[in-house]
Amino acid sequence: MTATATHDLTRRLELAVPGGVDASSRRRAEYSTDASNYRVVPRVVVFPRHVDDVLAVADVARTAGVALTARGGGTSVAGNAVGPGIVVDFSRHLNRVLEIDPETSSALVEPGVVLASLQAQAAPHGLRFGPDPSTHARCTVGGMIGNNACGPHALAYGTTAANVVELDWLDGAGRRFTAGRGLDPAPGLSELVASNLGVLRTELGRFDRQVSGYALHHLLPERGADLAKALTGTEGTCGTLLGARVRLVPIAPARALVVLGYPDMATAADAVPALLAHQPLAVEGLDARLVDVVRRHRGPVRVPPLPAGAGWLLVEVGGEDAAAALSSATALVADAGAVDSALLEAGPDAAALWHIREDGAGLAGRTATGEQAWPGWEDAAVPPERLGAYLRGFDELLAEHGLDGLLYGHFGDGCVHVRLDLPLADAPRRLRPFLVDAATLVASHGGSLSGEHGDGRSRGELLPLMYSPAAVDLFERFKGLLDPADLLNPGVVVRPAPVDADLRRPAAGPLRAAGGFLFAADDGDLSTAVHRCVGVGKCRADLYLDGGVMCPSYLATRDEKDSTRGRARVLQELANGSLVDGGWSSAEVHESLDLCLSCKACRSDCPTGIDMATYKAEVLYRTYRGRLRPLPHYLLGRLPRWARLAGLAPRLVNAVLAVRPLRQAALRLGGLDPRRDVPRFAHQPFRRWWRRHRVPTGSGHRGPVLLWVDSFTDAFTPDAARAAVRVLTAAGYAVTVSAGDVCCGLTWITTGQLDHAKARLRRLLDAFEPYARAGTPIVGLEPSCTAVLRSDLVELLGDDPRAHVVEAATRTLAELLDAAGTGEAPWSPPDLSGVAVVAQPHCHQHATAGYDADLRVLRRAGAEVTTIAGCCGLAGDFGMTAGHYDVSVAVAENGLLPALRAAPGGAVLLADGFSCRTQAEQLAGRGGLHLAQLLLTPPRTPP
Repeated sequence: MTATATHDLTRRLELAVPGGVDASSRRRAEYSTDASNYRVVPRVVVFPRHVDDVLAVADVARTAGVALTARGGGTSVAGNAVGPGIVVDFSRHLNRVLEIDPETSSALVEPGVVLASLQAQAAPHGLRFGPDPSTHARCTVGGMIGNNACGPHALAYGTTAANVVELDWLDGAGRRFTAGRGLDPAPGLSELVASNLGVLRTELGRFDRQVSGYALHHLLPERGADLAKALTGTEGTCGTLLGARVRLVPIAPARALVVLGYPDMATAADAVPALLAHQPLAVEGLDARLVDVVRRHRGPVRVPPLPAGAGWLLVEVGGEDAAAALSSATALVADAGAVDSALLEAGPDAAALWHIREDGAGLAGRTATGEQAWPGWEDAAVPPERLGAYLRGFDELLAEHGLDGLLYGHFGDGCVHVRLDLPLADAPRRLRPFLVDAATLVASHGGSLSGEHGDGRSRGELLPLMYSPAAVDLFERFKGLLDPADLLNPGVVVRPAPVDADLRRPAAGPLRAAGGFLFAADDGDLSTAVHRCVGVGKCRADLYLDGGVMCPSYLATRDEKDSTRGRARVLQELANGSLVDGGWSSAEVHESLDLCLSCKACRSDCPTGIDMATYKAEVLYRTYRGRLRPLPHYLLGRLPRWARLAGLAPRLVNAVLAVRPLRQAALRLGGLDPRRDVPRFAHQPFRRWWRRHRVPTGSGHRGPVLLWVDSFTDAFTPDAARAAVRVLTAAGYAVTVSAGDVCCGLTWITTGQLDHAKARLRRLLDAFEPYARAGTPIVGLEPSCTAVLRSDLVELLGDDPRAHVVEAATRTLAELLDAAGTGEAPWSPPDLSGVAVVAQPHCHQHATAGYDADLRVLRRAGAEVTTIAGCCGLAGDFGMTAGHYDVSVAVAENGLLPALRAAPGGAVLLADGFSCRTQAEQLAGRGGLHLAQLLLTPPRTPP
C-alpha cells in the first residue's frame, strides 16, 4: 500500500471513528508484534469505543480491501494478533462485563474485558469462568475466544469453546448474527457439513486439546450443531467478535495442592493417567530447572520448599471443605508413584507455586545456561496417555537439533509449553527444519500442533503434517463462507504465511555497549537486552493485590505506549531501523520513554528480567552525550550538587522558595511543574551536625558497620541519619559514618549522565571498598541510593572488581537488623504493639532487595502493618518534571493516596524513600517516617 493510500485509509477511519485512530510510526511499532516471534507492521491502529465503531471500521476495511486483525491483550504466542492492515485494539475501551446472571450461571461481556475482571465480578456470586490461562490478569475474553484458550483448570472445566453460549459475530461479508446452536446464520454451512461428515468425525475432536485448525466437529448434529463453539478458536480469520455470553461455573469451596516429585519430566508425565482417575482440578508439570531460574532471578526465599525430584507435578484437588480436599489429596498421593511429595493447603506457599507456574513463559525466556529462548513450538499437545513417550521423543529431537529448553505445562491435558534457544538472531534458518520435525513427532503420537494458543503464523503452514488434504480443504471452504475476500487476519490458519517469514529478531541489528551500561548479562548488547521482552504482557496487569508494582504508568493511562512492553517494542524497532529510523534521537523513542518513571519494577516483576529504567538511562546517555540537555537534567539531574550549595544557607534558600510567585517562576524556568512545591532543606545538614555532635558508639559487640549518609538524607532528612546512628548503636554495632560527600550518582544515572555517574561511583568505591573488603556491612538509608549499589554499580563498573565487593557488602537497615534478630543474643526491636503502620516500600528497593526484611522487623516489634502496593508516583525527578504531574498524581491514586485515606486515625506512614515521603506530603498533607525514626521513637498508642 502506498503512502497516499495509507493516508486515504487513515482519513476514512478517522471519519468513522473520531479520536480513535493512530497511524503514527510509534503506535505502529507498539502493535507490530504480540507475544510471538513475528513482526508484521500494521498500517493503522484503531481503538473503538462502541460496537458501532467496530462495524464502521469493518465497513472501511471491506470497501477498501484492507486486512483487518482483532487484538485483545496482545498476549498471542503464535502471531495471531498482528496483521498488515488495520489492527483493532478491543482492550482499551470495549472492556466491560455487561451482565452477571446467577440464575443461568452466565455472563455477557464485551470482547476486550480482561479475564481477571470477569472473575472478580463473578466471584461474589460464587461463580467463575472455567478456563484460566496464565495470562488471566491481562488476557481478554475476546482473545480467549479467538484462540480457544485453556489454562490449568480447563482440565476440570473444559476449553473456552466448552464455555461459550452465544457470540455476537460480524463476518467478513458484513453480516452480523448471533452464533449459538444451529447453522442457519451462515449460508451454505449446512451443505458444507453434510458433504464432509467423514472428515469431521474422524479427524477432528479426537481429544480435548486438539486446538489446531478449526474445531468444526462442533457443527456435527450429534455435537449439537453449535456454531458458537466452532467459531471459537478461528483466530479472527472468520469474523470479528462483538460480544459474548459465556458460561460460568461454581467456585470450588476448598482446594489443596499436591506437589509430586519425579526423577524427570517424562516420568512425571507417565504418572498422569492414574492421577486423572481422581478428577483433579488441575495437573501442571514443572521442570526443576525452571524453578532454579526463579531462585537466581528472585532469590531462594521466593520458592517454597519442594519435594525431591527433577520434575514436579502440581496437582490441585477440590472438596466441599478443607478436610474433604485434604482427603482427596491423600488418596491421590497414594496412586502417584512419586519419589517424594508435599501437600499444601490454600495459602502463601501454594500461591507462590502458582505464581511460578504462571510466569513460566517469561521465566523460560532464558535457558539454564542463560541463552535467549523463544516461542515457536510453544504448546503442542498429545493425548495424556501418550505424553511420557512424546516427551522422550522430544528430548531426542532437541538433542538432534542441538537445542535446549525448559518444560512446563498442562500435563493433565497432555499440553506442553517450552521456550527453545533457537538462534533466531544469527541463524534463523534452523527454525524451519526443527518445526517440521517437531510437527511430525506430534502427529505420530496423534497430537495437535497447538494445544491452546492457536496456530497463528507459527504453525499454520505445518497443518498438512497433521491433517489430510481433505481436512485442510475443509478449513479453506469454511473460511470462504464467512470471509470470501480473505481480509480477516490473512496469513493465519488458511493460506498461511511461511513459518519463517516476518521473524522479528533476525531483522534487528546490534546496539553494542558504548561507554554507558555494560549489559554484561546480554552479551554487551542493548538490542539483546530489549529483546528479553517477548510480549507476555504482565506489565499490563494490575499486580497490586499481589504486591507488585509494574507498570505504574500503564495503570495510570491504560495506553500500550506506557507499558513496559510498548516501550520495548519501540526500542526493538530502533534496533531494526526501518520503522523507527531516526536513531537515538528518534521522536518515537523519546515519546515512548517519556512517562517511564524509572521505577525499576519491571526488573523484578517481569519474569523476563527486563529493566526499562536502565534502557531509558542508556538512551538518554547516547542521545545527549556531548550535546545540550533539557534543563531538568541540569537541575534535578545534578541535585546533590545544588543541595550541597543550598546547605551553605538553607534558611535563605527555603525563604526564597517559600514565596509562591518566585517558586513557580523558578520551576517554570527550570522545566519543572509549577504545581509542585520544592522540598525544604534541613537547617543543618547531617554531616555538619555529625562533625559537632559525635554520638557514643557503645560496646559494638556485633561488630562494625559503615552507615552511608547519602546526599538526600544529608540535605533533606538528617533526622533519619541521626536516628539510624542511635538505633544501630543500641543494637550493638560500632557505627562509622561515611566521611565526606560520598554520592552514588543516582540523579545522574536516571537522566543519562552516565560519564558523570561513573566518576562519582569510582570515588564511592575508593571510599567504601576498604570497609567492604574487611567484611564491614555498608548500610544505606535512602532506598534508591542503596539500589544503585545493588544494581547500577556493577552494571556500569562491573569490570572493576571493587564494584562486586561493595555490592555484596551493601545492606538496608532492615536487613541488618533482621539478621541481628536471630542467633545467640538476638536484637529485640522496641515495642510497637498497637501501632498502625501504613508502609510504602520504595520501588527500587522492591526491585533489588524486596521488603520482606522490613516486614519481619515490624512484625517482630508488634506493629500492625498495611503494605501499600505500587509506586508513589513521584519517582525522583519524574513527578517534578513539566508534563508529568497529572500522571504522577494518577499513579499515586492507584495505591498511596487511597491507602492514606483509608488508614485509621493515628496511623504512621512509614516510607524510607525521600520521594515517597515528599509525594505523600505534597498530595495528602501526610508526613512520613523513616524506619530508623520509627524504631528510635515509637509513637504512643492509646491505653
